[in-house]
Amino acid sequence: MSRGLNKVMIIGHLGRDPEMRYTPSGRPVTTFAVATSRSWSSMDGERHQETEWFNVVAWGNLAEICKQYLTKGQQVYIEGRLQTRKWEDKEGNKHSSVEIVASEMMMLGERRDGSNHHQPDSAESEPASTDEDEFPF
Repeated sequence: MSRGLNKVMIIGHLGRDPEMRYTPSGRPVTTFAVATSRSWSSMDGERHQETEWFNVVAWGNLAEICKQYLTKGQQVYIEGRLQTRKWEDKEGNKHSSVEIVASEMMMLGERRDGSNHHQPDSAESEPASTDEDEFPF
């Protein structure tokens, strides 16, 4: 039997402060947006930059940690899985949204409060940020 894989890793900056709420059962959930940027030079030497925004959702203990330690503008590493949410609004219009359900978060950049990372599931070292100028394709 074949096995699937759904894993996402991003490094970017928070576009807004995290927002935390609780489910009816009392489970904490925190949401925030992360912007990732890449830059490259075209064949004619022209410099380009592109920014991609990701909605991130964290649950449970990780949700509380994200709310407590993350702030707008902060650089962060997020690891998790992609999830598509579908819903219908009051007018009957169908909507969908792709988000990252976080399983791991590490604060990068400057230390703000003496803590710079949280690793709930592994003991990996902090990932290095790679800024590739050109892509081979």
